[in-house]
Amino acid sequence: MMSSKESILQKIKQNQPKDLNELPNLEPLKESNLDVLEQYKTILKSIGGDFAEVSSYAEIVAFVKENFDISKRILTTLPELSEVANLEWTNDDPHSLQNAEQILVKAHFGVAENSALWVTDEIMGQRVSTFIPQYLAIIVNKKDIVAKMHQAYDRIGNQEYGFGTFIAGPSKTADIEQSLVLGAHGARGLTVFILG
Repeated sequence: MMSSKESILQKIKQNQPKDLNELPNLEPLKESNLDVLEQYKTILKSIGGDFAEVSSYAEIVAFVKENFDISKRILTTLPELSEVANLEWTNDDPHSLQNAEQILVKAHFGVAENSALWVTDEIMGQRVSTFIPQYLAIIVNKKDIVAKMHQAYDRIGNQEYGFGTFIAGPSKTADIEQSLVLGAHGARGLTVFILG
């Protein structure tokens, strides 16, 4: 006697379509003759983010000192930025992020078509770290910006991670009157350091 589960699975196997269609070729969608970096910067600006092109971590430190109040609580998981940010919160307590003015993390890669940055818990420490500060700064290597989301999914398709997210610009919300508000439920501002 078959269980109801086995019966259902057997009926599904018996009723497969005769002509299975092949999946469409998505390779043409991955092709791009765009200037990837310029596209990334243009989209980022259009969604409320900002960027700084830098060639070293020392330039990032100088930028943070010049443009942010370093007397406030600035945090990072990156030892290269310890001159302007504390490394104290790399533990497992999300409450250690309380009152964070700015958090600096690194992205695995970026996507030019929507200015998204792929970050995982492996490099951002606490999962909430990119959502809780007043201001967020993310570092991405120039050579690690791909043109389209299709290429991004190719890169992460076989990866293993506990938590991962694409971040594009500061948080946003809008009402039915189309009034856009930045920073309503997350970081009020995003600065992307394009390294390389």
